[in-house]
Amino acid sequence: MARDVAIIGIGCTPFGEFWDRSFRDIFVEAGVAAIEDAGVQGEEIDELFVGNMSAGRFVEQEHISSLIADYAGLASLHTPSTRVEAACASGGLALRMGVLAIASGHADIVVAAGVEKMTDVSAQAATDMLTAAADREWEGFAGATFPGLYAMIARRHIHEYGTTSEQLASVAVKNHHNATMNPKAQYRNELTVEAVLRSTMIADPLHILDCSPLTDGSATVVLAPAEIARKYTDTPIYIKASAQASDTISLHDRADITTLDATVSAASRAYKMAGMTPADIDFVEVHDCFTIAEICAIEDLGFFEKGTGGTVTEDGATAIDGDLPVNPSGGLKACGHPVGATGIKQVVEIAQQLRGEAGKRQVAGEVGMAHNVGGSGGTAVVHILTR
Repeated sequence: MARDVAIIGIGCTPFGEFWDRSFRDIFVEAGVAAIEDAGVQGEEIDELFVGNMSAGRFVEQEHISSLIADYAGLASLHTPSTRVEAACASGGLALRMGVLAIASGHADIVVAAGVEKMTDVSAQAATDMLTAAADREWEGFAGATFPGLYAMIARRHIHEYGTTSEQLASVAVKNHHNATMNPKAQYRNELTVEAVLRSTMIADPLHILDCSPLTDGSATVVLAPAEIARKYTDTPIYIKASAQASDTISLHDRADITTLDATVSAASRAYKMAGMTPADIDFVEVHDCFTIAEICAIEDLGFFEKGTGGTVTEDGATAIDGDLPVNPSGGLKACGHPVGATGIKQVVEIAQQLRGEAGKRQVAGEVGMAHNVGGSGGTAVVHILTR
């Protein structure tokens, strides 16, 4: 019989460019914060799952599962530590592995974390590394980068549904506004639609201000069976659903590149698991690696009819005070996107919101969703959380 799972502790570093801090520094900071928040002792931790896409290329360090256990002070306890990789969905999948370990009865206290240090290499090198999350043979070798791939999705969405560059820009404007209220965010500055449209074109129709940045950062959550969660905290956050789906790694094999079928499938499974519908979700953190990605996500998750994501965003429906607040943290676009950490950061944000600890960006509601995507949609992970 599967057990219910709760989050009993959260921790997150600021996100940004940390020239004077190491990979080890940032994951230890987030981990210690989460463990202290949960009030657990090292001896109680049964297992660690760490989301990381590419430490081997970004910081030339493989075997990070052992490294993290070591620098977290758990090596002498021989606590099992496992690295989880699913490109930009590595964090969300690490959380899912932790949920499954507890739900199965295999473990009681589990740490799920994500970390990436991306700014120790040049932007050109980082772009090449991230392209490894696409199909290297059929996309990368042909010169396609992730801005290029998402530009194809955006151009098709514009063709099919009349989405405009102004609507794409409105995603960035909204998320930057939210990030002004998030002390952990990488970019806490307001934007205008005009500023986005005047910024450098990266891959038509995407400007540089339509793209998430290169970021350093780490985030951690501590999980426990729901029946013992209140032993550790007065504000447990319950994970009502954890779902994952896969799709083709490359765009050219998909029937409709404006729909991420992995998102549709993972969301469907999550709603069924939680006994909910899209109407039950009060706010959501979606994977807005590019502005078009948020528009596709809010459609694919079932919140808005296909083709209307740009219009509803422009009209304010997804604003922090709108009908469905989307990315109150600032999203990947403004909060930052350390790829291995993003999926955990999304869940930290939802936990803060459900605890009532989000400060000026606090939204109302009892149910939050996190949506984490690997690559251009080859992997999607969806979690539904309640107070």
